[in-house]
Amino acid sequence: MSIGTKEELERLLNSIDGSSYPAYKQCRGKWDFGFFVLSIDHVQGDPFAAPSSLRVLLTEKAAGLPRDYYDEPHRRLACEDFLLRGFSRALQEDSIRGRAGSGKSGLLSTDRPGQEILKRSALQISDDGQVQACLDAGFPANGRRIHAKPLIQMLFSRLTETVKHTLLYKNLDTKKLEQAVFLSDDQAAIRSALEPMGLVAFLGDGAILPRESGISSRPMKGAVPFASPDSLAVTIETPHAGKLRGMGIKKGVTLIIGGGYHGKSTLLQALETGIYDHIAGDGREYVIAEGDAVKSRAEDGRSVYKVDISLFIRNLPDKTDTTCFSTQNASGSTSQAAGISETIESGAHLLLLDEDTCATNLMVRDEVMESVVAWTEEPICPFVHRVRGLSDDLGISTILVAGSSGAFFAQADTVIRMDHYRAMDVTEKAHATAESFGLKREKGEALSFPDFSRKPMPDHWLKKPGERIKLRANGTDSFSINHNEVDLRGMEQVLCTEMTAGLMLSVKKILTEIMNGRRSMQECVELFLDSLKKTGMHALFDGTPHGGVVLPRKQEILAALSRYRYPV
Repeated sequence: MSIGTKEELERLLNSIDGSSYPAYKQCRGKWDFGFFVLSIDHVQGDPFAAPSSLRVLLTEKAAGLPRDYYDEPHRRLACEDFLLRGFSRALQEDSIRGRAGSGKSGLLSTDRPGQEILKRSALQISDDGQVQACLDAGFPANGRRIHAKPLIQMLFSRLTETVKHTLLYKNLDTKKLEQAVFLSDDQAAIRSALEPMGLVAFLGDGAILPRESGISSRPMKGAVPFASPDSLAVTIETPHAGKLRGMGIKKGVTLIIGGGYHGKSTLLQALETGIYDHIAGDGREYVIAEGDAVKSRAEDGRSVYKVDISLFIRNLPDKTDTTCFSTQNASGSTSQAAGISETIESGAHLLLLDEDTCATNLMVRDEVMESVVAWTEEPICPFVHRVRGLSDDLGISTILVAGSSGAFFAQADTVIRMDHYRAMDVTEKAHATAESFGLKREKGEALSFPDFSRKPMPDHWLKKPGERIKLRANGTDSFSINHNEVDLRGMEQVLCTEMTAGLMLSVKKILTEIMNGRRSMQECVELFLDSLKKTGMHALFDGTPHGGVVLPRKQEILAALSRYRYPV
């Protein structure tokens, strides 16, 4: 496709001024603005419709980024995140001043990143240093008539100045960009040190774990800084911050205990998002967890499709085969058993659990209950009897928050007590207490991996040629493909609407292009991830990439696929 000049675009806009709004579609294409190319990919059909989709394309020379800022994946991600934050902030400030006209007239916007650094379609740096930034624009209108002059000002002045000051290296605060890149180096160094040190997580001394509020992920002011107990302290060498001291959580079974409101769940929540890097000033910059860690919980009512839950549930009264269990309305125990099995299927090596959101009957079963209902009459094998086998036989560590039961004391390798947000190593005391109550560490039967051979067949009408598939994301709660809704509320590591969109596009691609009833779910996800490696985030889109999408992990993709309601 040939590229027009910005002068040609200006003449075109002046020629259609006052015309019916759909005449704006003549603007689609690429236009040379000198130091960048503006690609108008989609034009809204109405001023009240979803805004138009644009891309800003800069060559390596125009962007001017130092090559060593994008030669490694973690550095490139940090650089992309830094540029996007500046670009987004400037567009937001500009739109407050520039809004005028009907509907979304004058709007300029792009993704607004949170505290985590995520791979986003909104801004990408290619292997050769080119920069692509995606944004939404509300083309101005008077009623439903084209209002060209404000659009000319919007593109030729407002957007051009924003690009100049936020995407060109020579105009950036290069010291802050360098600090962001150096922080990513330190975070990568900690991640690479976990496995050699036998750790699954690290919490740096001085970290601020509590958040501002339930609706804000910013750090709480005046919070108690985290400090590691001496017995659990480790030191990790980083290239820029030097030696960092903090608490190392070892592979195996770790129990976090303490009174209510003393910081148990806060610590676990920090580890949940420790799978991602955090920006400077977040307080959790040096809280790093195994990258494949998964938080699991009970999810009453979720859909389960042909999952092997026999590690935890066998011999159901109705003779249901629990090695290939399906239901459209799972109970608390079956939903969590399925979730843990799916976590193993996803290749995760760290399981995160909070007893507040777990199915009690799946987790523990005390002697009083067993005296009335013998274990031979109970189809559920509690998690307390499986947690050691998960670690010792399958290599899957567990970090569990518990505040009401000491049943796991004997099984735990490490017991951490939180007291007024201060961590204490109480492993020896917990073990001694467990022994005094007659609780002993039990390995139980040797465990083997569940059966991962399920091969779902998607609804046939998803693949009908010419049929338009309707997609809708609903915050972090759910998405729907046509009218099949996938409930994500139990997936607590889905952090933003853009991640929901990434999951929705991933599931749709797998259902329509990869899944065929002969491939296992694992194979489908692996084939999709291979396509992402080859083409980058472009593999998520049917056509031209746009903003508003976060690249999800393998673990979330498989979890979302598992919650799709397949035909039976």
